[in-house]
Amino acid sequence: MEYLELWTAVSRVIGASAVWLLISVGGALAGQTRGAGSTFVTPILEKWSADYTAKTADKVDYQSVGSSIGIVQIKKANVDFGVSDTPLTPNELAKYGLLQFPLVIGGVVPVVNIDGVKPGDLHFSGQVLADIFLGKITKWNDPALRELNPDAKLPASNIVVIHRLDGSGTTFNLANYLSKVSPEWRQKGGEGTTIEWPLGLGAKGNDGLAAMVGLVKNSIGYVEFAYAVKNNLAYGLVRNNAGRFVTPGSATFQAAADHADWKNSQDFFVIITDSPAPDAYPIAATAFVLMEKQPHNPEGARVARELFRWSLEHGQQRAEALNYVPLPADLVREIESYWSAKFGG
Repeated sequence: MEYLELWTAVSRVIGASAVWLLISVGGALAGQTRGAGSTFVTPILEKWSADYTAKTADKVDYQSVGSSIGIVQIKKANVDFGVSDTPLTPNELAKYGLLQFPLVIGGVVPVVNIDGVKPGDLHFSGQVLADIFLGKITKWNDPALRELNPDAKLPASNIVVIHRLDGSGTTFNLANYLSKVSPEWRQKGGEGTTIEWPLGLGAKGNDGLAAMVGLVKNSIGYVEFAYAVKNNLAYGLVRNNAGRFVTPGSATFQAAADHADWKNSQDFFVIITDSPAPDAYPIAATAFVLMEKQPHNPEGARVARELFRWSLEHGQQRAEALNYVPLPADLVREIESYWSAKFGG
């Protein structure tokens, strides 16, 4: 097909204005990949994508719509990659012809809007968090909260719970953690990307939930740590498996990641909440990429893999600056070996 015919055909599909975004300086079509999923990973994926595009001219179209939609989209082959903070089991991956690998580590933090309370001021145990989200603890000056926070000035106000409405890997990791530390939560709340919340207000996405907590006085919610920092929200410290109140951040997320047995896990199926490592943050979480083993769009899959290869090998400083943990070098090598074995190179 001649160049003019190619231009006309592509223009009919996506519009002439969009075609210009695909043209490189040399006149050939630049590569493009499309993805959808996790809002947890959006801040760092946006930075990596911008840096990668500046370097290669390849385009990355990522829709931050939540892990559940990302999983559905890649299962239906509507995108070249999905991103989820909920790993799929090896059996589910095999059923849909998908592959999975970790991309970055972060953490889920409880965030509050209470006058006079600053980041790190409040202490929570897993049991107390479960009781708040179950509606058993309804006042900020409840004895269980005062016991954990003897020096805090907690109001006698009702606690306003804010949770995710959309299918969310952030919800999954919080619920998975609560299920490990609270038998009652495990029975009544359970775990999953969506939860039948007994009470509270709903918001969509990490960004939407962060915004709502920022607006509603005496509220509590949960977000990926980068969103707490970005929105200047007061986050609480959660007592870990070793009985310590550890500050969320790259060091404590790294401690949880380092304790995980990535090498011996099939398709990197690892959940790192409630780590027994003494310095680990207890609600650490992993963002996973999902891709087709036999891509419906080989060029889009190629661009996605090159983006992730570049990000894993060269994006460490960006990750750390946004309070994520870049994957260690040995895990990156495991991922590249996985690609070679599963993708064929």
